[in-house]
Amino acid sequence: MICTIELAGCNDGSCVIWDFETRGIAKILHDNECSSPITSICWSKYGHRILVSAADKSLILWDVMSGKKITRIVLQQTPLQARLHPGSSTPSLCLACPLSCAPIIVDLNTGNTTLLKVSVSETSNGLIPPSRNKSSDGITSFTPTAACFNKYGTLVYLGNSKGEILVIDYKSGEVRAVVPITGGSVVKNIVFSRNGQYLLTNSNDRVIRIYENLLPLKDEVRTLDELNENCGDVNNSEKLKAIGSKCLILFREFQDAITKVHWKAPCFSGDGEWVVGGSACKGEHKIYIWDRAGHLVKILEGPKEALIDLAWHPVHPFVVSVSLNGFVYIWAKDYTENWSAFAPDFKELEENEEYVEREDEFDLIPDTEKVKGPDVNEDEEVDIISVEKDATFSDSDMSQEELCFLPATPSRDPLEQQDKCAESSSKLLDSNNTGSPSEEAAPNGLMMNHASSLLEDNAGRFKRKRKPSEKVLELQAEKVKKSSKSSKLAKPKSKSLVDQDNGNSFHGDGISDE
Repeated sequence: MICTIELAGCNDGSCVIWDFETRGIAKILHDNECSSPITSICWSKYGHRILVSAADKSLILWDVMSGKKITRIVLQQTPLQARLHPGSSTPSLCLACPLSCAPIIVDLNTGNTTLLKVSVSETSNGLIPPSRNKSSDGITSFTPTAACFNKYGTLVYLGNSKGEILVIDYKSGEVRAVVPITGGSVVKNIVFSRNGQYLLTNSNDRVIRIYENLLPLKDEVRTLDELNENCGDVNNSEKLKAIGSKCLILFREFQDAITKVHWKAPCFSGDGEWVVGGSACKGEHKIYIWDRAGHLVKILEGPKEALIDLAWHPVHPFVVSVSLNGFVYIWAKDYTENWSAFAPDFKELEENEEYVEREDEFDLIPDTEKVKGPDVNEDEEVDIISVEKDATFSDSDMSQEELCFLPATPSRDPLEQQDKCAESSSKLLDSNNTGSPSEEAAPNGLMMNHASSLLEDNAGRFKRKRKPSEKVLELQAEKVKKSSKSSKLAKPKSKSLVDQDNGNSFHGDGISDE
C-alpha cells in the first residue's frame, strides 16, 4: 500500500487523507448521511479500501482511488473499532468491536452479522454468554471486548474481561484455544505485529504483554485440529488451555514501575522490532518506546493535551499521535546534515580560516589526464513503470496489486472561508486603489486622498489616479511656475493639474495642462 499518506477521522464524520510528500491534503472522504464523530479507521491490506466506523452506529466502506462510498451498514451498537479482513484486496468481511456487546463479524455485502463468543464455561463443555456487569443504578452493561484478526485472517484473537485470550475460528464460531493472562485483568487492546509472529495485549493492570505466536502462519487451523486430537478426552476448559499453551507463549512485559500509568493505544513498529505506547494520564502527552528486548529506549513528551490514539508508520521511523483537542502530531527522527557523505573532501569549519590556494589548483586539466568515468551503457532502457516490492513489508509476498499512487483531488473551500477570501481580496483592491495610507473620510462617506483625485471620464465613471512620484511633482511644479509667469495678467484659478501623459495629478495654484 501507499507509504506516504496518513488517514485521520474527524468529529464531523469526514476522513482526511494527508500526503507526507506534499504535506497537503490528498483527498477528503465525506458521507452526507454521517455527521457523527469517527471512532476508528482501517486500511485494507492492499490500500484500495478504507473502513470507517462512526458514533452513529454505522460502518462505511470507501474506495480510495475514486473517493466514492461503496456501502454503508448501520449496526445495533456503536462500534468502537472495526478491522477489515486482511486476506483480500477487496475484503467483504470485517471485525467490529461494539461498545455494549460482544465482537461481531460483519458481511459488508449483505449486512449480516455473526456474534462471537467471549468466554468458556468452567463447569460444562458449553460456552457462556458475554460477561455483564451491574452498575450502581442496577442497569446491566456489557464489558467492551478487544479483538483482531491474525496475519492472514483465518482466526480471531479475542481478549475478554476475565483476562483471557481466546483463539476463535470465526467461520464455525468455535473457540479453539484459551490463553490465561497473569492477574486476570480486563484486556483493553489486542493487536498483531505485521509479520504475524508477535501478539500485543494491553490489560487493566497497567502492563503491556508481548506473546510469541507458535502456530505456523499459513496452517493455523490444521495445526489446531491436530492439537485437539492429541489432547484426547479431557475437560473442555482444560483442553482449550492446554492447546492455548502451545499457541502463544509470554515473551515480554512492559510497564512503568514508578508511576504505574495506564497505557493508551499500544502497537508495534512496522518491522515489529519496537513497541510504542502512550500514557493515558490526563493533561500529558507522553509516548514510551521500547525495543523488543524490553528496554525503555525513549520517552517523547508533547504538549499538555491528553493522548487518545497512536500509530507507527509501516516503513519510516514516524509516529503519529492524536490529542484530545483534535490535533495530529507527527514525531520523526531529528537528522543532522552530514555534507561529508556527499563530498568526501568537504570539511566543516568551526570558524573562519584563511585559505591559501595551491599554485596549480585552478589550472585547466587536459582531457587526456582526466579520470575516466564508470562504464555506463547510455543506450540501455531505464524502467520507470515497474514498482519494486519493499522488503520492509512483512506481507510483500502477497502484495501484487498494491495502490502505489493517489492523485490529489482539489476540494472547494467552505462557504465561510470563501466569504473571508472575498472580503480580504476586496480590502486588497481598495488598498491598491487608494494608493496612500494618509486618507480622510469625506462627509459623504468616500475616502479622499490628498495626493490623488477622483476624475470622471467620458462614460461618467470615476477613476482613481495614482500618487505621482517626487520627480514628477518637481517637474510639474517648475512647469506651473513658468506658465504662471507668462500669464501674470490673467486671473489664477485653483484647479487640479493633470498630466495626461503619465496619468498623474496634483492640487495647487495653476492652470490645467490638457
